[in-house]
Amino acid sequence: MLRLGVNIDHVATVRNARGSAYPDPVRAAKLAEEAGADGITAHLREDRRHIADADIDALMEALSVPLNFEMAATEEMQAIALRHKPHAVCIVPEKREERTTEGGLEVAREENKLAHFIAPLRDAGCRVSIFIAADKPQIEAANRIGAQVIELHTGAYCDYHYEGRFAERDAELARLTEMATFADSLGLEVHAGHGLTYETVQPIAALPEVMELNIGHFLIGESIFRGLAPAMEEMRRLMDDARA
Repeated sequence: MLRLGVNIDHVATVRNARGSAYPDPVRAAKLAEEAGADGITAHLREDRRHIADADIDALMEALSVPLNFEMAATEEMQAIALRHKPHAVCIVPEKREERTTEGGLEVAREENKLAHFIAPLRDAGCRVSIFIAADKPQIEAANRIGAQVIELHTGAYCDYHYEGRFAERDAELARLTEMATFADSLGLEVHAGHGLTYETVQPIAALPEVMELNIGHFLIGESIFRGLAPAMEEMRRLMDDARA
């Protein structure tokens, strides 16, 4: 079955807007778990703009489903990951000035550095995922450095859809389709995520090589109107229908 990972970063964004103790992202994670999430994703950024160190501590203690710890390739984040040993770590690019992750990680140019960076994480028992664009050289490099998983960046595909640039959307979907097949042929587990909504999820969910979707911002936004569990249930329905 296609798995659904729920990213709870933006519950923390709302909390931090007032500097209060609520809404609690750990409570949101537990609600998502009870509603059938297969995993929880949290991105601890260098500037701590949403998730905080204490949230990671609490998530590790509270969750029964796997935690996917998103992190930049820095010594600080490596040390935090090695202390907690989450089920999975996803290495993502990070810039302080960006609103959200703008693209995939540049693996090919940093292959040697990243190979050494992820080795201790693998040795500690973490599944290592690399967040990358649908680009063959990047996938090949991720495979060479020892990543077990790639997560294909679906942001461009989603942006083209909402901008009405349908020819470019379809071309990006074709690239995602081709690269999911290619990554699977190398023995990599394929995940996908970024920007997925009810309107855009089904073509990605229909890709047979994709084993997990990680969705956050849209589900947290939709939960304002529906509640988190109903928002997730509709996403799961669309995913399952597409896969069927």
